[in-house]
Amino acid sequence: MPAAASGAPSLPESLVLRSLRWGDFEPLVAIYYELYEERAEGHPVGIALFRHRPTRADEVDWFTRLFRATLAGEDVMVIAEVDGRAVGNCTVAPVGPLRQSETGHIGLLGVLIDRRYRGRGIGTALLARCLEECRGQFEQVRLSVHADNERAIRIYRRLGFVPCGHIPRGIKRGEGYIDEELMILDLTRWSPPSAPHKH
Repeated sequence: MPAAASGAPSLPESLVLRSLRWGDFEPLVAIYYELYEERAEGHPVGIALFRHRPTRADEVDWFTRLFRATLAGEDVMVIAEVDGRAVGNCTVAPVGPLRQSETGHIGLLGVLIDRRYRGRGIGTALLARCLEECRGQFEQVRLSVHADNERAIRIYRRLGFVPCGHIPRGIKRGEGYIDEELMILDLTRWSPPSAPHKH
């Protein structure tokens, strides 16, 4: 993986962090579908998947709901684009059904990066940018992460997330289980990281 002289990951020169576009459907679905291939090949996949890969019609429904929620200001989403193509996304959505509910001040975070671009700092840049855009919209951001995903946990801690719970055997993958760590960030006291990231 490329690294800068300081030892930190080197962001691609053409990286752009931007809002969601309708044309992002194809690359985002391709990235998501590849997770099922990785799982079948025995590689660790850091998010919970369905037992069977969703159909393309399922993905159209998902993307339509996501696009509508983003336009309505319910969800916050940032896209990572490299060389004109979406290579990742970070989303924060209300934990409740709507932002107007009594849990609407809490957002649930999800992040996904194309496997060809992992380990290059894109995820950290995406997270930091998305959290900045969440300030004033959410008071807290929660996430769950596989307990054995030490690299992701380090990144979340560096950005200010703190552990708030542990779920033994929270994910059932095949015949095995994966523990989950729950983490939370208080956005009312959060300051963006000092490391530069692309805008």
